Amino acid sequence: MTKAILLALSPLAFLAASCGSSAQADNGTPGPASGAEQRDGFTITDLARFDDPWALAFLPGRPDVLVTERTGALKLWREGGKAQVVGGTPKVDAGGQGGLGDVAPAPDFAQSGLVYLTWAEAGPGDTRGAALGRARLVLDAGAPRLEGLQVIWRQTPKVPGRGHFGHRIAFAPDGKSLFLSSGERQKFTPAQDMGTNLGKILHLTLDGQPAPGNPFAAQGGVAAQVWTLGHRNPLGLQFDAQGRLWDLEHGPAGGDELNLLEPGKNYGWPVVSDGDNYDGTPIPRHATRPDFAAPAISWNPVIAPGDFIFYSGKAFPQWRGQALIAALGAAGIVRVGLEAGPGGRPVGKELERIDLGTRIREIREAGDGTLWILEDGENARLRRLAPR
Repeated sequence: MTKAILLALSPLAFLAASCGSSAQADNGTPGPASGAEQRDGFTITDLARFDDPWALAFLPGRPDVLVTERTGALKLWREGGKAQVVGGTPKVDAGGQGGLGDVAPAPDFAQSGLVYLTWAEAGPGDTRGAALGRARLVLDAGAPRLEGLQVIWRQTPKVPGRGHFGHRIAFAPDGKSLFLSSGERQKFTPAQDMGTNLGKILHLTLDGQPAPGNPFAAQGGVAAQVWTLGHRNPLGLQFDAQGRLWDLEHGPAGGDELNLLEPGKNYGWPVVSDGDNYDGTPIPRHATRPDFAAPAISWNPVIAPGDFIFYSGKAFPQWRGQALIAALGAAGIVRVGLEAGPGGRPVGKELERIDLGTRIREIREAGDGTLWILEDGENARLRRLAPR
């Protein structure tokens, strides 16, 4: 088994761990043949390098993956080849934590060829906000490209700053709607304001409209989009094998959270947290406000999560049903088990930290059950973890 990582971060280190770094282009070149590494029960193979990557998606029925680079490029890559730049991507406002974000093939990708993207876009003055769009990915004999890109949702309102966009995509298990995380843009109070869609988890139709039956539909406006509220910076959004929706979000100086999301519930930010503000001012803990939904597990010091999955594969059968978290601050993978707690609500327990020695931005499970991870920042590696 791997060794635990012990972290004791200062508030400045918390902030650095929660933010991405700038990078220079590397064009997704394949890793060297000698990139395979044997250690700690894993075979780790370096596959390619990318410029400040943020998200990874496998294309159904194809040997290709899509990788977003926060600086604005979408790359199409297959093992042993060189990454191709996909044309037709949106203009992004890249800087700080903003830029090109998530990418997800539509549930009917094999028939429609549609992919969904999120990104930070500029607004009037010195403002910006996240956008969600979809387009058809064309993979004919020419260079890959997006056609018919359409913006179907925007954060409201656009505000100054370059942090806490969130903008992770998760399709409902039936493939008929989608969920989207929307960060509070480092503005605190919008997370509790139903006149804005900042600091919320949203439930939308596949064309970006409020999904029927949402808990606040009667209020109209952007409130009709909202599934849950009181979120800070949700950078992970996943369904488990039981069809339950979860989010993973950054806390301030402490208080990273893994939450089971139930419609209409309020998760408390910025009123409560299991961490404190970066300037040292305290925030009441979740335990003081049982009217807010508490996390299944929180971390103090932070792990500074990037993304996560619920593992279901054959390569590591002992991990099935567990949350595997790509950790920026904890520099590896954090493995979390879930069990029934009081009232039947799941409670998380950290089981292991797999020390990879570098900030991990993204994690995905391949069809064979191996783990594919993306490092964060400059000259970042795409790596595959297989059982030794």
